[in-house]
Amino acid sequence: MKHGNHDGSGIERQLHDPIADRLVPLEPLDISRVHSIDDLVRAMSKTAFTGRQLGEGADVLEAMARDKDCFVVMTLAGAMTVAKQGLVITELIDRGMVNAIVSTGALMAHGLVEATGRAHFRANPSVSDEDLYQQGYNRVYDTLEPETNLDDVERVVFAVLEEWDPKEVLCSYKLNHAIGAYLVQNAREQRGILKSAHEKGVPVFVPAFTDSELGLDLALANRIREAAGRHKLRFDPFEDLEHFAATLLRQKRLGIFTIGGGVPRNWSQQFGPFIELRHRRTGENLPLKRYHYGLRICPEPVYWGGLSGSPYSEAISWGKFVPPAEGGKFGEVFVDATVGLPLIVAAVMERLDKDKDKNGTAGAKKEKKVLVRR
Repeated sequence: MKHGNHDGSGIERQLHDPIADRLVPLEPLDISRVHSIDDLVRAMSKTAFTGRQLGEGADVLEAMARDKDCFVVMTLAGAMTVAKQGLVITELIDRGMVNAIVSTGALMAHGLVEATGRAHFRANPSVSDEDLYQQGYNRVYDTLEPETNLDDVERVVFAVLEEWDPKEVLCSYKLNHAIGAYLVQNAREQRGILKSAHEKGVPVFVPAFTDSELGLDLALANRIREAAGRHKLRFDPFEDLEHFAATLLRQKRLGIFTIGGGVPRNWSQQFGPFIELRHRRTGENLPLKRYHYGLRICPEPVYWGGLSGSPYSEAISWGKFVPPAEGGKFGEVFVDATVGLPLIVAAVMERLDKDKDKNGTAGAKKEKKVLVRR
């Protein structure tokens, strides 16, 4: 309520009753009543600060998983596979909770290391980066990626590219689908993102493809082909854009589950503006679709001005998201994803598994097969 004084003086306040105002009371987190991850996350939702964000974020992921008409796009940035979160993402694919992935190429390349049975290692802080360079160890914060691992990735990519028809234009989702097929045949004992994505018909897009080991491997393969007098392979990123847009246009409702930010987040979110521009500027008769659900886990604050920290409310102004007043449901968790992702996913999976035990049917929607054209 506004008051008219402008001299800085206070007012005689009319004190309200919070119960009469229907305010939601918080509850102490009683560890003695916590018997599962879901118990903990639900209790955190009734507390404050980041704990409440995490609990509310789990509710959004649960809503997406239960909505049988919702197609969920997961976007991945940061060193999530180096940080050993790859099997969390794989489990989401296997359970049909994620229907498409948009990722950095580095994250997919490091995940390919895992999927072929290689390891990452703990960095020793007493060893200098100069020594690590000489020894062939690439440091990602507190973890090491041996250069020999990336040589192994190159051999896998080269094997896939060697079988590629030069008349067929490459793009990231087609290449990732082919790598997944290779893993199904040659890494049968291992689990991994691209392998599960191939098996479940989940397309994996890498919009900044040249900014990755996968992109460099394609560049090297083309140089080798050219030196041998063979046709170079052609790569067209617009095939990714068109296939992504066509896939989303076929869905009734859309959800986005974002880890970090960067190019994967923006590329996925620009679907709404892309469709609007096609409608407004070229006259295409298209439905103006936006994301109904959104969950992001990212510690970057909004005041740095980067996309990774921008809130969903800002994206509403761009026509990317349905506002809450029209049914939009969003959660934003400002925490390191190596903490937030496994807690939220484990809690939601517990909820869905309880439904399965009660009803004999899975609580989550079945996976949606997406045609991957080659």
